[in-house]
Amino acid sequence: MNPDISRLHPYPFERLGALKAAAPAPDPTLAHVSMSIGEPQHAPPAFLIEALIAAQPSGLGQYPLSRGLEALRKAAADWLARRFGLADGAVDPATQVLPVNGTREALFAFAQAVVERKPGALVAMPNPFYQIYEGAALLAGAQPLYLDCRADNAHLPDLAAVSADTWQRVQLLYLCSPGNPTGAVMDTDYLAHALALADEHDFVIAADECYAEIYLDEAAPPPGLLQVCAAQGRHDFRRVVVFHSLSKRSNVPGLRSGFVAGDAAILREFALYRTYHGCAVPNATQLASIAAWQDDDHVAANRALYRAKFDAVVPMLAPWLDVERPSAAFYLWPRVSGDDAAVAASLWSECHLTVLPGSFLARDTGNGNPGAGRLRLSLVAPLEDCVTAAERIADWCRRHAHRTAR
Repeated sequence: MNPDISRLHPYPFERLGALKAAAPAPDPTLAHVSMSIGEPQHAPPAFLIEALIAAQPSGLGQYPLSRGLEALRKAAADWLARRFGLADGAVDPATQVLPVNGTREALFAFAQAVVERKPGALVAMPNPFYQIYEGAALLAGAQPLYLDCRADNAHLPDLAAVSADTWQRVQLLYLCSPGNPTGAVMDTDYLAHALALADEHDFVIAADECYAEIYLDEAAPPPGLLQVCAAQGRHDFRRVVVFHSLSKRSNVPGLRSGFVAGDAAILREFALYRTYHGCAVPNATQLASIAAWQDDDHVAANRALYRAKFDAVVPMLAPWLDVERPSAAFYLWPRVSGDDAAVAASLWSECHLTVLPGSFLARDTGNGNPGAGRLRLSLVAPLEDCVTAAERIADWCRRHAHRTAR
């Protein structure tokens, strides 16, 4: 067996399952509400389902191409131009776009293609983080470099805290904006700083932007890394690849459809890796995805649903917990008192709520675990369920005299 497999950590939801199994069982007459998994539950757009059904007869009779359909690559490039204010033709569909089976698959595979196995190799990532970054680094033979995201740094990785010598060992930097679990957004200055570091120390940036379409202020969409590249005249997007998905944007996590875009030289090598990896996106999925990337109206309606949840839930929790309405994504990241895992276990047993302890999403560094003392609450359930959950959490806080509100 690959010895690096033994370096992998249990996945957060595996740990959560064990935590719940060890806790007293909840009252079964109390309806369960899950706030742990970032799995969108809003209805997908009807036109996408219709397109998927219509694509089945023609899509099943052929092997899909690793590079994907030209029409899908063009739809993705056109969407990038619309969403991030790029010039027409700024992204070349032929060389700078590659369809993938959702961002999870691509984020993992990317490290396997990019990282050079040599002593001391580092892959930098935010901490807390999407655990795929860590697993990808370990199985690529590199060591993760955890960049703490704390409240005193706006919940963003502290790039300035890394020494020049350490940056020299970094081969790949994962960024996530809007962030999971914090919803923090990297502004253009932050992204420009990351680009400057990549140039100075010769590493690649993998920008996970899968939450880019879930933001709360219609007048302030989060910037993207390709957008910053274009503003700098960096039209070849060198050292940069961005990752996008329909899972959050169009409420189709089961479709497993996304794309990567950026540096053509990197994508050429990544496409070669994927040819051997055997992970081409099914043709029917690609055909349906074209329609999704071409439509923006359903995404705006989706954002309105999340805004309504934040509007309802945050005021209910704010008297009890240190909780902020995020700029983007669909998570709350409240601070709790004491052991976050113990709080999560108690909310399960007493309230029949499943929430994710923040410490499960992070690793200990010299400053401790930056997720400790927090919970990740995913507002993906229907509005009435989110309100019910908030009522139970507030009541739990009242009964336990648990207050962290500022």
